[in-house]
Amino acid sequence: MSIKLTILGCHSATPRVNAFPTSQYLEINNCHFLIDCGEGTQRQMRKYKVGFSKINHIFISHLHGDHFYGLVGLLSTYGILSREKDMHIYGPKGIKKATLLLLKISESHAKFNMIFHELSSNESELIFENDKVTVSTIPLNHRVYTNGYLFKEKEKPRKLNMLNISGYPEIDKADYLNIKAGKDVTLASGEIIKNDVLTKNPPKPLSYAFCSDTSYKPDIVPIVKNADILYHEATFLSDRQDLAKKTKHSTTLEAAQIAKGANVNKLIIGHYSGRYKDINLFQKEAETIFENVFLANPGEVFTANS
Repeated sequence: MSIKLTILGCHSATPRVNAFPTSQYLEINNCHFLIDCGEGTQRQMRKYKVGFSKINHIFISHLHGDHFYGLVGLLSTYGILSREKDMHIYGPKGIKKATLLLLKISESHAKFNMIFHELSSNESELIFENDKVTVSTIPLNHRVYTNGYLFKEKEKPRKLNMLNISGYPEIDKADYLNIKAGKDVTLASGEIIKNDVLTKNPPKPLSYAFCSDTSYKPDIVPIVKNADILYHEATFLSDRQDLAKKTKHSTTLEAAQIAKGANVNKLIIGHYSGRYKDINLFQKEAETIFENVFLANPGEVFTANS
């Protein structure tokens, strides 16, 4: 069980030389997801060797251009590559209309099936689930309707403790499925062997929380509690608290307060304002509140393992 997060873009507002807007590629428990799709995302995917064919689910936080304008181009490229698999796209209400209109008027080659999951709830909700992973929304507070996303591994079945099982000759392979399912075993003598004697704890499920553009919103803390990795935007240093409030963004100190309150293992900050020439200042300021802080940079890879 593992997480591998590749930062494709991490800056705010318009693309600049060596500054790409938000996009991330997440591998979690052998599932592959694209999170946000700012301009230039497909270029960054090629640069950092992200497998186009592995992505079947794209999660868009909100419809501001620096998180969304790369989507139509990416879908068009999939068409040129003769994609046939379905593509699931999650995002705010309106994303379907906007995307399909642009694909239509540009006479895109994208003919594969696109399944849009439009979101409108202001409460956290489960929006994706398979046998390995769940994805839930993290309601945020920005100038337009915005969600972050919480990606969580599903807990695996308990592992057989073969050393202990060997001490009970009556237990045979036919019992193994029931033991893995958490059931106790009753021997012919009537003795009950508790499941925790016959099994080992599975690896701890990992989680990744992505918090896109948002003003300081402490009520998300219970949702992201104990996340192994938290990405939280930090557009401004605390010297621009007034501007952060006006534009409904967060400061480094506010992102660090969320991380501390949620007891996460690792905090990644990004979405830096172009007003700052030295992004190391973001890390230094956040570390005054939360110790384990990392800066997002294009091409940077962050991992977690259980």
